[in-house]
Amino acid sequence: MIGQLFQYPFMVHALEAGTAVAVLAASVGWFVVQRRQAFTGHTLSVMAFPGAAGAALAGAPTTLGYYVACLVAALALGRSRRPQARGYVGESATVGTVQAVGLALGFLFLSLNHAVLDGLETLLFGTFLGVSQGQVVTLFVVAAVTLAALAVVGRPLLFATVDPVLARARGVPVAVLDLAFLLILAVAVAATTQITGALLVFALLIAPPATAQLITMRPLPGLLLSIALAIAIAWLALGIAYFSIYPVGFYTTTFAFAVYVLVRMGRWIASRG
Repeated sequence: MIGQLFQYPFMVHALEAGTAVAVLAASVGWFVVQRRQAFTGHTLSVMAFPGAAGAALAGAPTTLGYYVACLVAALALGRSRRPQARGYVGESATVGTVQAVGLALGFLFLSLNHAVLDGLETLLFGTFLGVSQGQVVTLFVVAAVTLAALAVVGRPLLFATVDPVLARARGVPVAVLDLAFLLILAVAVAATTQITGALLVFALLIAPPATAQLITMRPLPGLLLSIALAIAIAWLALGIAYFSIYPVGFYTTTFAFAVYVLVRMGRWIASRG
């Protein structure tokens, strides 16, 4: 039965694309969880919806709409967080405002272009159908460039995340790192949306890193475990979706949540033992 997954090019492409976005989302998501920017990540994923709908209305590729909308939103959010003495405060009302505006624009574009309605479920909840070789190559290139950028800023970014005041005193450009990470996050969200859909990005962006950090807080082991969990979840979800009538986003979210709950319960049982 497993061998059937590799018999058709569209499924092979889906597994390749799923691997690329899993590695990218889990790597960036580890920092998102550390920095308590889950709401920001969700807002950027929501912006993929008006981005794709607007691109379709303009006759442009929906993938381009994902990236443009997420990057513009990241720039808009760039000054919405302020470092404090004890770390970062929660996201401001600016994040919620951007999300509300994004949803409103998305439904406006839908009302102006009813053709998008035919693919609304795919846009919101993802699919493994129609992933071309060209899209796979693009995702791998985007993932490689984005991960390279994350590697460059990773060390000072972690320092600025743990203690932004001390980092600033040591000469670390905290504000620049904040904006750089938002742009990296925007690219990761735009890429992940193409597999999970705009509403279920958390399944790969937040759940695997959150689960990994329940097991270990050490940066490198936690990051590697986060990636391993994300790849396993993506492959399992794609495999089950192939034999099912339900969208891949549903299975991705279900498995990601189930793993998190199991690890959380295991920690609770261990602490009472």
